[in-house]
Amino acid sequence: MSWASQKVHNLFRAGETALHELEYLFWECTLRCNLCCGHCGSDCRTEASVPDMPVEDFLRATRPWHHRAKPLFVAVTGGEPLMRRDLAECGMRLREAGMRWGIVTNGMAYNRDAHFRLRDAGIESVTLSLDGTEEQHNRLRGNPLSYERVMQALDLLTADDSLLHDVVTCVNPDNIDSLDEVYNNLLSHGCRNWRFFTIAPIGRAAAEDAGLLLSGEQLRRLMAFIERVRAEGRINARFSCEAYLGPHERTTKDWHFFCRAGINIASILVDGSISACPNIDRRMVQGNIYREEFERVWQERFEVMRERDWMRNGPCAECRRWRDCRGGAMHLRTPSGTIKKCLYADMYGLK
Repeated sequence: MSWASQKVHNLFRAGETALHELEYLFWECTLRCNLCCGHCGSDCRTEASVPDMPVEDFLRATRPWHHRAKPLFVAVTGGEPLMRRDLAECGMRLREAGMRWGIVTNGMAYNRDAHFRLRDAGIESVTLSLDGTEEQHNRLRGNPLSYERVMQALDLLTADDSLLHDVVTCVNPDNIDSLDEVYNNLLSHGCRNWRFFTIAPIGRAAAEDAGLLLSGEQLRRLMAFIERVRAEGRINARFSCEAYLGPHERTTKDWHFFCRAGINIASILVDGSISACPNIDRRMVQGNIYREEFERVWQERFEVMRERDWMRNGPCAECRRWRDCRGGAMHLRTPSGTIKKCLYADMYGLK
């Protein structure tokens, strides 16, 4: 990794933070879900205690970003977005307001009819979740049909060049030894983009007996695998934006680590709460669209995300990589600044 490119990136990050232009907005449109996954960060259920948010409420809150020269991208998430029967209508309304949109889905309800309805509504991208072999995926997802459905969804997407698609895999101790099998399977189905996440100790995965977190040795193996796949060039593989990786920064992803939560990324949660990424501790919510203007909250209340020196405590206090890492991903922090997990420290045995 080039010291010079890291220095340039740090300057770029400082400039982006000062400007804090909103570019990517998560809309948690529902907390209902048709699966009950062991690693769910939101702990979603079939029936949610909070009703789905009306699209009119979301559009009212985002009005200052309608029809801008640089369109805002809305990532519709949940829960499972396809639990909403009006999802295509919602997407059409987003397009009419001059915004771009895509969804993150588990694939259970992404059939041929849904594919064409969403495409006609102007959807641009679909992210599918695939977490191992058929047995591993179904075990984590808690449904014997989950793997079959997500592969059918992938086939629909790879056959349609009009939509961007990617597959995300949450790597855990159960599937770490099967990544080559998953790799060959994705290639056989024509997948072009593959992202990797580790499972964070939040939501259901926070349980002590969940057994879903990778050891340092397993993390190093994951990095080596991604580096090999990238070198082969048969699929666009990259690690996610969740962590600073030291010497693996430029070999496992396209650019240096940058947690943009509260800098370029925000979320409107299903109850109207305003946050950064949806998985950030809900105690760090900055406001609510039903009580105040979203634009004002975005401009005036995200300093906790933009000035992160308050996170320099515990193992981060003396870390040599603080200037490059800036405390890691916000979803791995408590409101007091305590870090829940540091992949860089785990890989290299740091305390």
